[in-house]
Amino acid sequence: MPKLIEDLRFTIYDLRFTKNKKNMISLLKKSIVTLTIVVALISCTEEKKKRVLNFPKTDLAAESLIPKPLKMIPTNDGFALDQFTAIYTSANATGYEEVGKFLAKKIKVKTDIDVQVNVDEIPGREGVIYINQSDSLELDTPEAYQIYITSDSVILNSNTAEGAFRGVQTLRQLIPETSNDTMAEYPIWTIPTGKIIDKPNFGYRGSMLDVARHFFSVEDVKKYIDLLAYYKYNVLHLHLSDDQGWRIEIKSWPKLTEVGGSTEVGGEAGGFYTQEDYKEIVAYAAEHYMTVVPEIDMPGHTNAASVSYPILNGNGKTPKLYEGTHVGFSTFDTRKDTVYAFVDDVVREISAITPGPYFHIGGDESHVTKKKDYIYFMDKVVDIVKKYGKTPIGWDELATANVDSTSIAQFWGSKENADEAVSKGMKIIMSPAKKAYLDMQYDTESKHGLHWAAYIPVDTAYIWTPETYEGIPLENILGIEAPLWSETISNIAELEYLAFPRAIGYSELSWSTEENRDWENYKVRLANQAPFLERMNVQFYPSPLIDWKKSKYSYTEIEKD
Repeated sequence: MPKLIEDLRFTIYDLRFTKNKKNMISLLKKSIVTLTIVVALISCTEEKKKRVLNFPKTDLAAESLIPKPLKMIPTNDGFALDQFTAIYTSANATGYEEVGKFLAKKIKVKTDIDVQVNVDEIPGREGVIYINQSDSLELDTPEAYQIYITSDSVILNSNTAEGAFRGVQTLRQLIPETSNDTMAEYPIWTIPTGKIIDKPNFGYRGSMLDVARHFFSVEDVKKYIDLLAYYKYNVLHLHLSDDQGWRIEIKSWPKLTEVGGSTEVGGEAGGFYTQEDYKEIVAYAAEHYMTVVPEIDMPGHTNAASVSYPILNGNGKTPKLYEGTHVGFSTFDTRKDTVYAFVDDVVREISAITPGPYFHIGGDESHVTKKKDYIYFMDKVVDIVKKYGKTPIGWDELATANVDSTSIAQFWGSKENADEAVSKGMKIIMSPAKKAYLDMQYDTESKHGLHWAAYIPVDTAYIWTPETYEGIPLENILGIEAPLWSETISNIAELEYLAFPRAIGYSELSWSTEENRDWENYKVRLANQAPFLERMNVQFYPSPLIDWKKSKYSYTEIEKD
């Protein structure tokens, strides 16, 4: 309380002498927020229970936050999260109350404390978490946030609910796994005090999930979203079609799922998302401030579509359902008008239920498509995507077509294609297979994955610099995406084995600045992620490079599972 009153006094002092109108408005809002919290705290003093706060001093800088924030200033005290804590959010600020309720829900799961949100009065309340919409010019990107933690309050400032949501993930990581005040009559979870200033290094931070080679249920995808959001990812790219399966309902072409969705690698039953299923995934991602990027891969990787509608086929062979893993043998007939009517329908139906700005058109490994036909096809498909208000994304081969800076190339294999994209002024998503493919084996002993690009142990996944990789100019880099192809995995446990812990490292490469990234420091913070992963029942690969923090599970048991 004294610290809050002192902050209010200095804010009012600054207000008296400022001559800048924007600064004056910002200071006024800050003083109102602080005054609101002070009044709220004072109003409940009559019914307070005696608190015995004898917890050890804490060091904010020593916390195992991933991704690492831009700046942390510790003040070496503690905020007590307990049964008297309440959450308040800015009134009439879109999305903020929902963010507050999300935090309360996660606190309940972790601590079993029922933290009330925006209630009029809580008897005995001592600590307040305030999630505040700010117009501070310091918060210069939509996802930027600042957190001020004192012994009696936590104030999270952001200009947008999206920024508040990213800040909430930091608060979640600051809550200890167990209560730590044995002197109190009730459990207390001590959050270290100080100031956190943070914003993302890249605006696009994604992972791709291949649901075409093996199908993953709506609940599996939701769990993956939960895990990615915790580490501040903001994009989920869904690879919805390939030779082995078509996974999204297209009402105007029903055989795509009836026939093309009926199998997968290895001959299992496959599956598909109805449009209602897909909308459920999109809505769940939106609740976690993640954008879904749908991909329909073409003109290659199209056997599942061609076996459903042979009129689309262009490789001169009779298409049959395919359950293998070879690539490059399929293509659409790029000179047939029916193909473009088909593409138009597919893009139209998917775009109508995808609020995000992107549509991925694949374009990779189309080995049996003649070069001139490939260029002709991709040029026409790019125009169709733009017709429906979406920005086209394609694998790096897209740069060889007659595209311009309004399309995006995803660099996965060819430096030459990436350079071509740069020469055209295109933005590039960094997904180099040798560094960022989640389906690569960790080492020769890995149970799942491939190694055609490289073996990627946990340190190799982290120790590279996206900002300068292969000489691609920083101004062309939109962000980073870690693709997870599913040739060798068929369930959520196997997915998690390949994705984690490497996906955690890619979150830091995407969010944190280069100067804040250090392997020796990171591997200590990564080791401390084990309790969270185990609480989420994530079947992660317990890399021997990491001295994992012990928890209630033994790693030999996890490995057996």
